[in-house]
Amino acid sequence: MKLQPVLGDDPREILRGLRGALHGAGPALGLGLVSGLPEEVRPGTAVVVTTSGSTGVPKSVVLSRDALTASALATADRIGDGAWLLALPAGYVAGLQVLVRSLVADREPAILSGAFTPQAFAAAALTMVSTERGERVPTYTSLVPAQLSRLLDAAHDDQAVRSALRSFETILVGGQALPASTLERAEAAGARIVRTYGSTETSGGCVYDGVPLRGVTLRIERGEVQVSGPTLADGYLGADALTDAVFLRDRDGTRWYRTGDAGLLEDGVLRVRGRLDNVIVSGGINVSLDRVERIVRGIPGLAGAVVVGVPDDRWGEASVVVAPRGEALRRSEAVQLLEARAAVQAEVGSHARPSRLVLVDELALLPSGKPDREAIRRAVLALH
Repeated sequence: MKLQPVLGDDPREILRGLRGALHGAGPALGLGLVSGLPEEVRPGTAVVVTTSGSTGVPKSVVLSRDALTASALATADRIGDGAWLLALPAGYVAGLQVLVRSLVADREPAILSGAFTPQAFAAAALTMVSTERGERVPTYTSLVPAQLSRLLDAAHDDQAVRSALRSFETILVGGQALPASTLERAEAAGARIVRTYGSTETSGGCVYDGVPLRGVTLRIERGEVQVSGPTLADGYLGADALTDAVFLRDRDGTRWYRTGDAGLLEDGVLRVRGRLDNVIVSGGINVSLDRVERIVRGIPGLAGAVVVGVPDDRWGEASVVVAPRGEALRRSEAVQLLEARAAVQAEVGSHARPSRLVLVDELALLPSGKPDREAIRRAVLALH
């Protein structure tokens, strides 16, 4: 079947194309960097989402109609059915799934137009108030932690934002770890939050508050979280070797997705402990610390710097530059941080900018002579 690239991130254009793709009446949609992709995809494909992934290397994830629909139905089974507000980019899987859930429920989604602001969010939420047979229609939305944090900040002085947060039956929050302090603030404000875990390869969130959705199975293999179930992607377009490496198949034919996340299961509840590779998720976007470090080391005075990830109340995680004193003292610490942030923004994007620069007498080293990143990270955390 044909693959139709969608240029830009217009949610209404994506919604129109998605309606045909889900029902098999139109071509599959290609979201993201799809200029070099083949024009034909396997039958049953609904969407190909191209994402930078954890390494910064683009990967084109093939999502079938069955996988997207299974995810939407499992979400309704867990939290209920109703009307959805799209407050995330429709070109990413979390935003895409808001549209899928709306189509599966045969409801028109509310769409937050323009830049995300607390006031625009509140206004959009107010437009969703409706009833059926005398009963209020439940409303839902999906956010990343940074958006929720902005809403909570605004809600302190804005009654409309407070009312909007309380109006949703459930607010799904995913894309990165939700700080406990933010969850506590949300609950105190009357917002009903469900934390989600998943990826593009699982058609979005497939574990809610640590418990897998209907049909989804989890296992931990050598410390890695692996997922099985009807929401799994078919694989990566034009990358058979990568597909075989990431999507395993047991002898009984069961497919498992290797998430690359470290975790454990406690009484059936998943606890994610971070990435197995050197990656953080900041503002819902994967950031390769290796890549940030390479850029930072090009700044005068920071040639020996190490970049580590730490928890951040607003962004979930943030990167910190740790560098030995010496050459760094010849230039202003503030100037160096500004230069590092500017260089990272220019090459990667604003989401990857380091939050701080910490100077130390010497870096902790492993016996091999390489930086002991975990020890350095613990030292940074101890500074708080």
